[in-house]
Amino acid sequence: MSDRKFNLATDPWLKVIEKDTNQEKTVSLIKLFQNAHNYRELAGEMRSQDLAILRFLLAILTTVYSRFNAKNEPYDWLTIDESTMQVSKSVNEDDYDQEDENDLFDTWKTLYQNGNGHFTEIVTNYLKRYEDHFCLFGEHPFYQVTESEYNFFVPAKKQIKDGKGSGTVAVKQINRQISESAHTPAVFSPKVGEFKNDIKLDELVRWLITYQNFTGVTDKTKIKTTEKFSVSRGWLYQLNSVFAAGNTLFQTLMLNLVLVRKDKMYYPQKPVWEYESVENYVNKRKKQQIPDNIAEIYTSWSRILHIDWDQGGLPTIFSAGIPMFENEDAFIEPMTIWRIDKKTNRYKPAVKWLQSLGTAMWRNFGQYVNVNGSDDIHEPGIVEWLNLLKNKGIIPYNFHLTLASAILISDGNATSQAPAAEVSDDMHINAAVLFDERNPDYWPKRIEDTIELTQVIGKDFWRFAMTIGQIRNYDARSFANRLSSKFYESLNEPFKAWLAHLTNHDDRERKIELWKETLRKLVLDAASQVIQSSSPRDIRGLVDDKGLVNNIFTVNNHLRYKLQVDLKIERKG
Repeated sequence: MSDRKFNLATDPWLKVIEKDTNQEKTVSLIKLFQNAHNYRELAGEMRSQDLAILRFLLAILTTVYSRFNAKNEPYDWLTIDESTMQVSKSVNEDDYDQEDENDLFDTWKTLYQNGNGHFTEIVTNYLKRYEDHFCLFGEHPFYQVTESEYNFFVPAKKQIKDGKGSGTVAVKQINRQISESAHTPAVFSPKVGEFKNDIKLDELVRWLITYQNFTGVTDKTKIKTTEKFSVSRGWLYQLNSVFAAGNTLFQTLMLNLVLVRKDKMYYPQKPVWEYESVENYVNKRKKQQIPDNIAEIYTSWSRILHIDWDQGGLPTIFSAGIPMFENEDAFIEPMTIWRIDKKTNRYKPAVKWLQSLGTAMWRNFGQYVNVNGSDDIHEPGIVEWLNLLKNKGIIPYNFHLTLASAILISDGNATSQAPAAEVSDDMHINAAVLFDERNPDYWPKRIEDTIELTQVIGKDFWRFAMTIGQIRNYDARSFANRLSSKFYESLNEPFKAWLAHLTNHDDRERKIELWKETLRKLVLDAASQVIQSSSPRDIRGLVDDKGLVNNIFTVNNHLRYKLQVDLKIERKG
C-alpha cells in the first residue's frame, strides 16, 4: 500500500458544522485554520472525540504562536531555526521578563481581535514544513510507527513477521462508539456484523487521535523496558475535562490557546511529531516524566501503533503499551479539575466514574473556582488562563464564558477500562461574576453557598422519597436514589439559567431569593408527582416505634416544613 496517500494538512478529514448553513462539512487542517471563524464547532462521531481533536489542533497553535507573533515573525527573545521552525536557543529564566510575556499576550490579543477572525499564514507554513509527519502513510506515518520501529521496541515474540503478529487491535476496538474486543461483542453498536471493521481514511484519522487519548488497558503487548510497568489508560481518559466553548470554532480555539502560564516562565513547546525520532520520544516516555509543555501533553501517545495494510486496503493495527507519566501535580495540564490525595497531600486529576454520571458541572462549582482560597482546591489551568485574559483587559469585563466538559467514562473494570458512557455538559457564566474580586459578598462564594443550600434541599427530597419507598415496601434506597436523580435533572436547566443571568451589578440577596423560590417550586412539583401516584397503602401508611403514623400526607407535610426551615423564606401555598 506504499502508493496510497492521505495527508492531514491538505486532505479533508475534520468534520465541522458551518456557521451560516448549519451543515456538516469535512475539511483539511489548512482549510480549518484558514476558515475557523466560518465554523460553529467540530462535529465528529463523539463529543469526546471532538475534545481529543480540539487538543490536537491546540497543540499546533500553541507550538506556532509561542514562537511567532501575529505578524508571522519570531519573537525577539527567541532564536528560531529557519529550517525546522523550532526554538534553537530559548530564553532562560534570568532573561525572561514581563516584556516577553506581554509579547505573547499581544499575539493572542491581535489574533483574537483580528477583523477576519482567522489564523495567520505562519500556521499554514508550519503545517507544510511538517507535512510528512501529517501523512497517514510514509516514512513518518501519523500517530504511528513503521514496522521496523515497532519490531525494535517490542520483544521478539511480539514482533511483526510477514504482516502477522500478536498484539493487534481491531478497527471496531479503536472506534470508541463500538469498542468491541475479540472476546466481548458490542451488542448496542452503530454498526453490525462485518461492517464493524469498515472504515474510511478520514474516519480512521479521527479514531487514531481519539484512541491515543482514550485507550483502555486490554493490551497484552508492551514495549521492552528495563523496569516492569503496567499499561495505562490514555491520558485524556484520566481527566474530568473542562475547556472553554465559544460561539465559533475560532473563538473556541482562541479561548483555549494558553500562551502564558500563571507565575511560570516560558517553555518551548514540543509536540510528538517534532521529536528527532520515535526512539527519542519513547526513551523519554520510559522515564515517565511529566511533560513540561502543553503541546507535548496534548499529543501524548498511550500506545505505539503500526498499521499494516493488505492488498485490499484493509488495515491490521498492531499496538504496544508504553509507560505513562505520573499524574500527581501535573499542572501543565490545563483541561482538568483536580482533587487532593489525602494520603500523599498531592493533587491528582479528578476522574468521573459511573457512580457520578448524573452529577452536573454546576454542582461541583467549587472545583472550578477556588472559592475560599483553600489549600485543597487547585483551579483548572484553563480557568486561570481565562482569568489572566480578563485581568489584562483582553477579553471584556462582562464577557460571557461557557465552561464545557466532554468525558468518556470507563466501566471501572481494572482489567479492561472499556468505555461505558459518554457525558457532555456546560455552564454559562459572566466573566466578571466568575472572577469577581474577593470580598465578603463576592459572587463565587455566594454561588457556592447557594449550591450547598440546594444540596441540602436535595437531601430533604431524598429523605421524603426514602420514606415513601418504605411505606410502599420498595427497595427504599434504590427508589429514593432514582427519584433524587430525576429531581436533580429537573434542576439542571433552571440553575444554569439562573447562573448565566448573574451580573456583578446584581443585588446578591435578591438573586439568591429568586433561586430559592424556584427551588421550592421544583421540590413541591417533584413531590406532587409522587403524591399523584399514591395508593390506599400510601394513605394508610406505617406506624413507627413511637406509635405515630407515617403516611403520604404526613411525609409531604414534613417536607414542606423542612423547606420552610432550610430555605428561610415565607411559606407559600
